[in-house]
Amino acid sequence: MKIRAITYFTALDSDPEKALSRAGDMLRRAQDAFAQAGLAVESRRVASQPLPRIGIQPAGASAFALKVQQAAKAHGIGYVSLGPVGPDDVHGFVHALPDVFGATEGIFASVAIADKDAGVDLAHLGRAAETILRTSRAGAGDGLGNLYLCASANVPPGSPFFPAAYHDGGEDRFALAIEAAGLAVTAFQYARDPRDARERLTAEIQAVVAQILPIAEHLSIQFGVDFGGLDFSMAPYPGDATSLAGAVESLGVAMGGAGVLAAAALVMNAIEAADFPRTGFSGLMLPVFEDSVLGARVSEGALRLNDLLLYSAMCGTGLDCIPLPGDVSLNALTGILLDVASLALRLDKPLTARLMPMPGKAAGDPVAFDFEYFAPTRVMPAPRDLGESGALASGGRFPILPRE
Repeated sequence: MKIRAITYFTALDSDPEKALSRAGDMLRRAQDAFAQAGLAVESRRVASQPLPRIGIQPAGASAFALKVQQAAKAHGIGYVSLGPVGPDDVHGFVHALPDVFGATEGIFASVAIADKDAGVDLAHLGRAAETILRTSRAGAGDGLGNLYLCASANVPPGSPFFPAAYHDGGEDRFALAIEAAGLAVTAFQYARDPRDARERLTAEIQAVVAQILPIAEHLSIQFGVDFGGLDFSMAPYPGDATSLAGAVESLGVAMGGAGVLAAAALVMNAIEAADFPRTGFSGLMLPVFEDSVLGARVSEGALRLNDLLLYSAMCGTGLDCIPLPGDVSLNALTGILLDVASLALRLDKPLTARLMPMPGKAAGDPVAFDFEYFAPTRVMPAPRDLGESGALASGGRFPILPRE
């Protein structure tokens, strides 16, 4: 188990230096405090209020993001999220995102695609799909640009996992993202039955909470900054010993096969039974690129995109790090986003979609990056296009009500 990130939430303005200096100092000391307790912290991060509320114009987004990157680097901050762009924001902000990613390193953002009050805006989904395609060709043009972008559906502020993280614009706070898939591997290895597996995982989580929570609460008092909580989303790291998909399969199922929903429910019940201040998703995290077993099942053709969407219904984080063909159509991307948005609103849960078209690659092609968080896999087939006629092709806005 590691702390994937300490995320500091603060409001930025056109001159981000002061806020990032304050955040950097706290994050550095927080990492030292956890290290002294034997707890490794992989990254120090900052999340701001949504980009359109920072006080800049779309034309200045790339220059501002570069200024943020430079100030963050100077203060030891590895990554910064500039929050979501929504359907009612100036459209230029969505269109500016690929240029932001092409001009910077370590700057994240998201496009908000679902809202409890406003519902789903089909035209905005189309803009989000276009942004995903353009981002795949930004920078080196190898598709890795979409690592920094996601579509966020019904995601509240305060989640410490990127790219969905953003600040509500109020008082500063911090939260912890936990890389905890290894806990599930350990818990399930010798489980006698489903009840024992669930109880073992809850106990593993509770033991980690007992280590982390006193330090986090002390830091909150020391710096006068609210502690927002822990996100135990069972995040994996490439390698079978830290694979959530591997842990799930050790229960007696195969990813893409029957029984996985039951295993997902067991994991969720274990997380929910633990006592800790929670934030963000605290659910299954099944990113194809980041999980070696998941990547292997995709390579075998055993796992499809709709399987992962189905698992999200049980309570996952959504579609994460999904390699798609480079020529995937705008309509297919829009349809995927529509499904994610609808699922999030109908079940009243947060979901994201980090879709990664791979320029020059087709379904089934091998894909690998020299990036420590990614395992090799193959490009997944894209679903059939959303139709170009009918009500769902109208480009309008409509509500999706939660189940009563």
